[in-house]
Amino acid sequence: MMRYLLLGALLGVLLLYPAALTVVVALAAAILAKPVLVAFGLGLAAGLRSPQLKRWAR
Repeated sequence: MMRYLLLGALLGVLLLYPAALTVVVALAAAILAKPVLVAFGLGLAAGLRSPQLKRWAR
């Protein structure tokens, strides 16, 4: 639910300020250009979504 609110807020800002699109694209390109950050984000997302690993580590 929170994801959709954030996406809606981002789309609303982009509709009100079209120049903000270049800032968002530049920010996304800067993040995706760093493989370590991408790998960390994917690992964090996978860790939060798999409860089996938390039980297995005990």
